[in-house]
Amino acid sequence: MSIADNIKSLKKEIGEINVALLAVSKTKPVADLQEAYDAGQRLFGENTVQEMVEKQELLPKDIEWHLIGHLQTNKVKYIVPFISIIQSVDSLKLLQEINKHAEKNKRIVDCLLQIYIADEETKFGLGFDEAIELLRSEEYTAFKNIRIRGLMGIATNTDSEKQIKDEYYELKTFFDGIKTSFFRKEESFDTLSMGMSADYKIAIEQGSNMIRLGSTIFGGRAKKVV
Repeated sequence: MSIADNIKSLKKEIGEINVALLAVSKTKPVADLQEAYDAGQRLFGENTVQEMVEKQELLPKDIEWHLIGHLQTNKVKYIVPFISIIQSVDSLKLLQEINKHAEKNKRIVDCLLQIYIADEETKFGLGFDEAIELLRSEEYTAFKNIRIRGLMGIATNTDSEKQIKDEYYELKTFFDGIKTSFFRKEESFDTLSMGMSADYKIAIEQGSNMIRLGSTIFGGRAKKVV
């Protein structure tokens, strides 16, 4: 199936259950993104700042760009002018930098807190306690140019469906608790980004309303951007 066919099939699958589709386009050539765009896709996720900036300059300006990879503070300034959502916020220090550059650009930048749920040391993210501590901090409450839209999580890369299910269940439960405790009056706290090509159906069952799909849309990962 073509990229366009894959997108149409996925949107038919998730359209009635109010789940957003983020096309993970890392390593993919601009032509592939354009094909996805022509099929109606507007949400694209990239892992690296450099690749996102290069593609953003070449593609239509109504694309909503999401950064889903680990973000270093010294790279924030390059994406703040156009980014739609930074999904991988994993520290107060990073939020401070985003807020600073958002203020310079006269923008409010939407962010997701990345929560560490996987049984893997290589993954980034805040622990449950760390996320609560961040949201309670005086520094966070002083920020005027960021808006926390929800949470993001990456499950363990495992064949155990039970483990993946449990990790996503924990994150959904935490999301509900955070919304009640910190964002009860803010309708904008509405995004739970969890689920990738291998496990998105489990993620949706556990309450995800945004899935991040790469190979399901674009096929196997390319080696480099052309």
